[in-house]
Amino acid sequence: MAISPTVKQRIHYPDSDGQPMADNTVQYECMVTLKGNLELLFADNPQVFVAGDLLWYPVEGRPDIRQAPDAMVVFGRPKGHRGSYKQWEEENIPPQVVFEIWSPGNRFSRMEEKMRFYERYGVEEYYIYYPDTGEWDGWRREGERFVPIEQMDGWISPRLGVRFGKGLETDLGLQLPDGRRMLSFLEIAQIAERAQREAEAERERAERAQREAEAERERAERLAAKLRELGIDPEQV
Repeated sequence: MAISPTVKQRIHYPDSDGQPMADNTVQYECMVTLKGNLELLFADNPQVFVAGDLLWYPVEGRPDIRQAPDAMVVFGRPKGHRGSYKQWEEENIPPQVVFEIWSPGNRFSRMEEKMRFYERYGVEEYYIYYPDTGEWDGWRREGERFVPIEQMDGWISPRLGVRFGKGLETDLGLQLPDGRRMLSFLEIAQIAERAQREAEAERERAERAQREAEAERERAERLAAKLRELGIDPEQV
């Protein structure tokens, strides 16, 4: 039965579930690193939406049916800020790839519940990272069901092109399609800062070389002028 406009107005879809984003600094850094690198990977594609810890409501009229993946990727939806991901307002496109980071506060029953939710509502690839061991678990969709990915080490995500390997704590062990590993914000900032310093040093070297060349030219001109004063053709010396 269709939901009337009046009922739609009364239904509230909270932007927060009241739960903390992360249970500890390791989980938080993993989430930030993962979300940031996924955004960077698809920065040039305006039709890939990446989010972290965003409530996803798959069913209109059912605000009780929801999950907030640690990171999710939606192909076919534009970038932009959202308070939550209401699927019926997004051409009914579910997140195709979902990530969760294991933390001490997780329970296997809760993770099983999440997996069944993602399976039921259309996720194509589901991955869990365990910072304590650096290992990954993964599932991919076959028809209406998830099937486990037997060998995660070396697995390449069909949707993302990302290669999975063994990491350690916040080093996720993930390689981007061009072979670079996913870097933390701090590492990216340090690389950018180092590149800026090297560029500045190169600019200073170029300016110094230019000044030295100019000084040498001026010395040569003064010497040539002196030789001409003495009646000597500088070209014949």
